Amino acid sequence: MSSYPPGPRNRIREFDLIRQFQGTYSSNNPFIAQGIGDDAAILRPRSGQDLLITTDVLCEGIHFDGTTATLPEIGYKAAVANLSDIAAMGGQPQYIVAALAIPPSYSSADIRGLYCGMMEPCHAHEVALVGGDLSASLSKLSISITVLGWANVGRALKRSGAKPGDLLYVTGTLGDSLAGLKILEASRTDKAPRSRKAMERFLIMRHLRPTPRISIGQCLVQARIASSAIDLSDGLSGDIRHLCQASCVGADIDANTLPLSPQCRAYGAQLHVDPIQWALMGGEDYELAFTIPPNKQRGLERLSQRCAVPLTRIGVITPRRFGIRVVNRDGSCGKLPNTSFEHFRSSSI
Repeated sequence: MSSYPPGPRNRIREFDLIRQFQGTYSSNNPFIAQGIGDDAAILRPRSGQDLLITTDVLCEGIHFDGTTATLPEIGYKAAVANLSDIAAMGGQPQYIVAALAIPPSYSSADIRGLYCGMMEPCHAHEVALVGGDLSASLSKLSISITVLGWANVGRALKRSGAKPGDLLYVTGTLGDSLAGLKILEASRTDKAPRSRKAMERFLIMRHLRPTPRISIGQCLVQARIASSAIDLSDGLSGDIRHLCQASCVGADIDANTLPLSPQCRAYGAQLHVDPIQWALMGGEDYELAFTIPPNKQRGLERLSQRCAVPLTRIGVITPRRFGIRVVNRDGSCGKLPNTSFEHFRSSSI
């Protein structure tokens, strides 16, 4: 992976870049009355739909590191982080707004590369860039992204709908992103470049280019199957806690059922690490965790057959008084520790 440029090469001209983005990322979406280039975008509301809005701030040294990702890869993941939030609510992402604080070591070409990566997953889901801002920064790069989307009135999935007895599912596989990050971090100490194994390439791509589960989120809403949902951005152990707190419930999670890719299992065996720990603590898989009433299980099985994403039952929702528990590989049961990423939490907590 390439690192950030060591010094200035091409002075950034703010309004030249904005004009370039206006020409490159203009859209003929009929609901955009005014996009990039004015004081504010003008968007026409859609009849019968709720507006969904999500935003994330990503800071260099906290959320990304130039020694493990290129600027296009950083832009890609920045967009996916927000697209995944819309996916968790079963919505359709429609517009993106991006604001950057840029240190002097970056060139116009660097920023164009970041935007190119950012817009790749957006183009795949017909999400239009409608505005943003470019600012100078004294030292670190900061990226703030807002995505707007739509859901039918009253149909958006929330974290607060789970009930005791509901079944807990996840999409895809867990722990891949953290495993991929560990591979990239280990490569920093490699004295000479080496060819990567297919296993390593798979896990690295799962870290650098995750897939927002937009289609399955919409299918869960359309089929009226899910009672609640959340995207797994900070890690299963923390994000399940968010869902349970919002729904005032507990949960029992069976660690033996957590879906692991063959590549994640193989890399764990190589390091003599149980990959279940990566599945519990690893963030940025951007899979969905969701709950369904027991009488919807057959409908979910039919839905799973139609979609290309594996759906795995990993537990059950319980009354709040039982808390959040995990059944370990050895059959023991205990409280699920929160090992997920959390801002402002010291290591001693």
